[in-house]
Amino acid sequence: QVQLKESGGGLVQAGGSLRLSCVASVSTFTFNAMGWYRQAPGKQRELVASIGRGGGTVYADSVKGRFTISRDNAVDTVRLQMNSLNSEDTAVYYCNAVIFGSTPSDYWGQGTQVTVSS
Repeated sequence: QVQLKESGGGLVQAGGSLRLSCVASVSTFTFNAMGWYRQAPGKQRELVASIGRGGGTVYADSVKGRFTISRDNAVDTVRLQMNSLNSEDTAVYYCNAVIFGSTPSDYWGQGTQVTVSS
């Protein structure tokens, strides 16, 4: 059974920074990709950033230059460094991991609240 445990969410002022961490119960090499999604009230869940098994990254346009996703396979952890936060970043952030193939698998963390005050 795969379990993803998130930490690092909280309340910060605009312009501040947070670092989210997601620890997997299995090796991160298990997954073809891992990443972070967020969902604000009344909006669809959207991809924030992802990192593939080979190290390639994808970022939402709204966070490019401000957020950085990284992976530390030694401790089965994916991190999201968030800088220059603004009110548009307020959302519940979810860790995600996927396995591609004939039987695709999709795993999610419980979510962590990020609130940015103006």
